[in-house]
Amino acid sequence: MKTYTRTALTALALLASMPAASSRADDVANYPAQTIKIVVPFPAGGTADTLPRIVAEKLSTQWKQPVIIINRTGAGGNIGAETVATSSADGYTLLASPPGPIAINEALYKKLPFNPHDLMPITVLGTAPNVLDVRASFPAKTVKDLIAYAKANPGKVSFASQGNGSTSHLTAILFEKLTGTKMIHIPYRGTTPALQDIMGGTVDIFFDNLGSSMNLHTGGKLRILGVCDTKRASLLPDVPTVQEAGVPDFSAVTWFAMMAPKGTPDAIIAKLNAAVTDILKQPDVQAAFEKQGVQPAPMSIEATAKFINEERVRWGDIIKSASVKID
Repeated sequence: MKTYTRTALTALALLASMPAASSRADDVANYPAQTIKIVVPFPAGGTADTLPRIVAEKLSTQWKQPVIIINRTGAGGNIGAETVATSSADGYTLLASPPGPIAINEALYKKLPFNPHDLMPITVLGTAPNVLDVRASFPAKTVKDLIAYAKANPGKVSFASQGNGSTSHLTAILFEKLTGTKMIHIPYRGTTPALQDIMGGTVDIFFDNLGSSMNLHTGGKLRILGVCDTKRASLLPDVPTVQEAGVPDFSAVTWFAMMAPKGTPDAIIAKLNAAVTDILKQPDVQAAFEKQGVQPAPMSIEATAKFINEERVRWGDIIKSASVKID
């Protein structure tokens, strides 16, 4: 009798669980069935915002469901990333972000309001080489000239950044380390004020992404001395890489990735990866990205995870070596 009772109870429990399991399976099979929100943890108008908008428009058309961008800014991208990391893991709240909150801030901040490892990779959207800007009147005309000038004038060359711990700040630290130079850091609140001051001659150099600096370079408002990638940029074929200037290990590329909350069903992650990587291969999307100075970089889920882990180690080592911290 006791055996029968246990068996009956087990059967009842299984029957009770079947509707929930069936419902979850239906949710995955029918995804997406409602509006998808892509959180961008930086202000509207920049490259970090423009790229996911291009993808969102394509997804909306393909899936016949609204895919909207929500800008949730602040704390170096941490506020927006926290929003996604703590959201329901159902595929309807996603993150599109440059490296900061995904791969850098964990080593930079003493305490984060979220765990970056609670974000699951979908794919890398694209990569953009950083470039070495100098004010238009700066005496150095090449990267080699800049290195020689900085060594001859230690502590007199100033470099702008988007803020303490930003990619522009860390790229400058890497440059100092590899060239044996020492410069003065002038942190700003974002790219725009940094560019304004380099154009105004207040600051000497700035490691910016190509998309933001390209038109200013061609317009003579500043000069791009070098590309911070392993190869020359297609938009600037006549500008050498910093490696060509004699700094062989120097490379600093800004990238943009799409992530989902930990626990999002694998089938939904796979569906998102397939859809987004297909969009990134479309000629009109590639052309739109390239106008931003960004190379589309569709990756598998596994390759994205490996890439992000490598970036976490690389930037973490730079932060540790320079003792950069933000409270």
